[in-house]
This record gives sequence, C-alpha cells and structure tokens, in this order.
Amino acid sequence: MIVEYITLGIYFILLLVIGARFARFNRDMSDFVRGGARATWWMVGTSITMAGISAFTFTGNASAAFEGGPSLLVIYLANVLGLLLGGLYLARWYRQTRAYTSMDVVRGRYGTGVEQFCVYFGLLLAPVTAAVQLWALAVFVSAIFGFPLYGSILVIGGITLAYSCSGGMWAVMATDVVQAVILYGITLLMAVLALLQFSSFHELTEAFSTPEIVRDFSFVNQPEDFEGARFSLGWLVPIFLMQFFSQINLASSGKYLACKDGAEASKAAFWAMVLMGLGSVIWFIPPMVARVLFEQQVLAMDIADPATASYAVAAQHLLPAGMLGIMIAAMFSATMSSMDMGLTSQTGIIVRNLLPRLLKVLQRPQIPKEKEVLLCRAVTLCLGIFIISISLFLASQGAVRLFDIFLFIGSMVGVPMSIPLVAGLLIKRLPSWSYFLMFGGALLPSIGLTLADYGWGYEVTIQERAAWAMVGGALLTGLSYVLAPYRGKEQIKREDRFFTDLNRPIEFEKEVGRNLDREQAKLTGQIVIVLGLLVLLLLFGCSGWFEVLAVSSLSGFTLVCGFLLHSSGNA
Repeated sequence: MIVEYITLGIYFILLLVIGARFARFNRDMSDFVRGGARATWWMVGTSITMAGISAFTFTGNASAAFEGGPSLLVIYLANVLGLLLGGLYLARWYRQTRAYTSMDVVRGRYGTGVEQFCVYFGLLLAPVTAAVQLWALAVFVSAIFGFPLYGSILVIGGITLAYSCSGGMWAVMATDVVQAVILYGITLLMAVLALLQFSSFHELTEAFSTPEIVRDFSFVNQPEDFEGARFSLGWLVPIFLMQFFSQINLASSGKYLACKDGAEASKAAFWAMVLMGLGSVIWFIPPMVARVLFEQQVLAMDIADPATASYAVAAQHLLPAGMLGIMIAAMFSATMSSMDMGLTSQTGIIVRNLLPRLLKVLQRPQIPKEKEVLLCRAVTLCLGIFIISISLFLASQGAVRLFDIFLFIGSMVGVPMSIPLVAGLLIKRLPSWSYFLMFGGALLPSIGLTLADYGWGYEVTIQERAAWAMVGGALLTGLSYVLAPYRGKEQIKREDRFFTDLNRPIEFEKEVGRNLDREQAKLTGQIVIVLGLLVLLLLFGCSGWFEVLAVSSLSGFTLVCGFLLHSSGNA
C-alpha cells in the first residue's frame, strides 16, 4: 500500500496547489460563489458532471449493475435528458436570471418567504448530504483497501475544505476539471481491461447468456425478481422521474450561474450531457463483468453489502500494480467534487441569502463589500468543519442502519421539494403561497406511507413513496393553478419580471466584462500536464509490457487533455 499512499499524497498536494493558484481570481462574493460569472462552458460543464457523481456511483450504483445489469441506467438516462433540456432551454434561462445563487432564482419566482424556507431547509439537509457522501466513501475504502476510517474522513474533508476555502468556486471548477481527466482516464481504462478479459465477442456474449444472467440483467424485471421490486417497471418510472425532476427544478439552477452568458450556459449543459452519457457507458462495464468473472470474490467480501465492492474487486484484478492508487484517487475525487460544489454553493446561499436578511431583522449593519471574500472563506471553513464533524459522528454509529435512514429521508423529502420548483418553471400562473400547497400535497402521502411502514408494519418501497408523493403534488399543482386568479398584483408583477428576464440575453462586455478565458485554459492545462507527467513515474514500478502499456495510455490521455487546454489558452 506504500505506492497507493504516495500516489494519493501527490494527488492531494496537486489539489491544494490548484486552490492556491486560483485564489487570486477572487475579488468579491460573485467571484467566490459563482466564479464572477466568467467561467467557460467546458469548465462549467465538466464541473456539473463531476458534481453529479460521487463514490456512490462506484459503490451503490455499481452494486445495482452487479445485481441487475443495465436497469440502473434509467437514472443516467434521466440525467442525460435533464442536461439535454438544459442545453436546449433551461441553462440559458437560468443564467439570464442574473442570479448569484439558486435561492436568488427561487426568490425571483416565489418571493422572499419561499426563498427563506428553502434556505433554512437546505441548511439542515445539505451538510448532512455532504457528510454522508464523505462518510460512505471512508467506510468503503477502509473496508476494501484498509485505509483508517477516521483518518480518511479527516484527510479527504480537510483537503476539500482547504482548496474550497482558498479558491472558492474557481478552485472548485478547476479541480473538477483535473479530477474529471483522471477519473475518465482510469475508468475508461478499466472498461477496456474488463472487456479484454474475453478473447472474442462470441466469448463475451456467451458469458452473459447464462439463464441467471439473462434473467437478472433484463432492463425491465418482474417485481418478484428483486427485493423491494427493484428494477421492475414500477421502480423504473418513479426513479426516472425523481432524478429528472432533480435535474431541471429551480434549485438546480446554481450549476449554470458561473457561465459567462446564456449561450455559454447552453454549451456547458450539452458538454455535461456528453460526459454523463459517456460515463454511463463505461462506468458500469466492470461491475457487470465482475458478476461473470469475479462473483465469488465479490460475495466473499467482509462488508454489509458485498456487491458494493464489485467495482473495487474488479480494479484489484484488472489494474496493473501501482495503478490501484490512481483508481482510489479517482473514487476520492468523485466524492470530493460533489462535496466541494455543495460546500461552495451553500456558502453562497448563507452569505447572499441568509445573513443579509438575518442582519436586517436584527437591525445590524450589512457586511461591507470589501469584506465579502473574507466572510465567504470564514463561512466555508465553519461549514466544512461542521460537515466533517457530522461525518465523524456517522462513522461512530452503525453504518448500514444510518445510511438506510438517510436514503429514507432523501426519498421522503426530495420529491416534495422538487415538485413546486419544477411547477414554478413550467407554469407561469401560480400564486407565491402555492409553493407550500404543492410541497404539503407531496409531503403528506410520504408521511402517511412512513407511518404505515414503521407504525403498522406495511412495507413501503422507495418507488411507492415517490409515486404517491408525485400524485399528491400533481393534484395540488392543479389546485394551485385553479386558484391563480387570487394572486395579488405584486405577485403578478414579480412573475412577469421573472419570465421576462429568462428570455433577456446577457451582454457580457457590458454586464460582466473582464474576460478570463485564456487564464482559465492555461492554468488548468498546465496542472493537467503536470498530472500526466506524474503518472509516467509509475513506469518505474512496472514489471511487464502490459503494465507499461496501461500506464502509458493513462498518461497519454492526460497529457493530450492538458495540451489541448493549454493550447486553447494561447489561441
């Protein structure tokens, strides 16, 4: 494991360097929380993709691929279609709101009351979400690779906090690009190595033609085939809608606000769609191959759900010596990229949407503009420490039980939160107070089913809870539309202004200015080139032509990406 520790150490140092290099881009709160709205489409699109994946992609989702084959791709189909809609319409609209944070967009649509409700609700849930991602990764690498549990939480959380605190959104987006290069490079290599385990296409198709594999790997399964009717039609439809709503609702607008203008935001969404589509193809080949070739080794893992180790077991069997450290770094980067985006976005919401309103209520002076960046760093630091503390607490408890509770809370609250935020975008004639009507209409069925589950012993699946929440939310959305004539004049003015802004193009030179395209490309390209050269150092540990070829391929992929970025900065 010495090589793995050295690899991770160098990788983490590189991330800290990125934070320090991009810190000089921060002059005010806009720079810190949305990159000053000067980020290029490729940087924002890559960051969107990386924020949408975590270690759960290679553990929980890999477990689904190991057990049920391609059925889980419905989640990624929802992501791809959501990003397609973003590229066609939503990304441009959201950027043209001129908002700093997603809560600015919510306020523009529904007013201050709804904004503050979402701010405080998010402040309760967002740190827990980040903490669970951090903790779940630490539990996994501790069980599979022998890394110390608490040490992993402190190191990963501390590194993420350090570069997020110093560089803000600029550092987050730049590190996401670097992390994406290494993640896609190593996972593409893993997919190729997994397929090369079969000498011919005939052998590949024959291996997946056994009756058990054919039954389990059907895209649509029968309800009795899997526990909780997973991968059945009744599972696929609600899960698809849940994920699709999460991609398009008003709260998802934050991912496009760093773009220079509406056209760049559309390009960013299309680029994220391409990256997500590519990932959907390559990420789940190894766990499905592991079902055929390494099933006994996976099931022998001494963890609560052995199938979650399917990707790691495949990596242990397929990757050359020394490259396992890069695989671990890629899994770390997946979680770090989700955590850092959530951390910086939540900082923006606290500084922009919570504190000014709170100071006004308390009749205290507002924060001076020259101290905004300092305040952002202080809030990021406090928020990061809070997330790490929650993660350490989770690690001290029973792992599976708490993770299940978290998933239950997510399925119960996620849909009710999304429905009014989707309706507010698609339907113009809605009163401000209809948000709470729609939210309550979706939440009540969830609460009722939860009582039935825990109080009366009726077993409720995630898809049942989601489906009934959608039905309740849809009914109350219809009622809200019927009651639309009763909205006040101020509400009508606000909604007219909101929908007018959605279609008002941004004049970058006039409204933003200070183009940083070249600086972004050159700096990021330089760091990616350094990363590619560092990968070459693994050649000293290679013991055969196959290992040399694998290391050279990954290094070559990284260097090509770096040179393309750097050359575009010199154009």
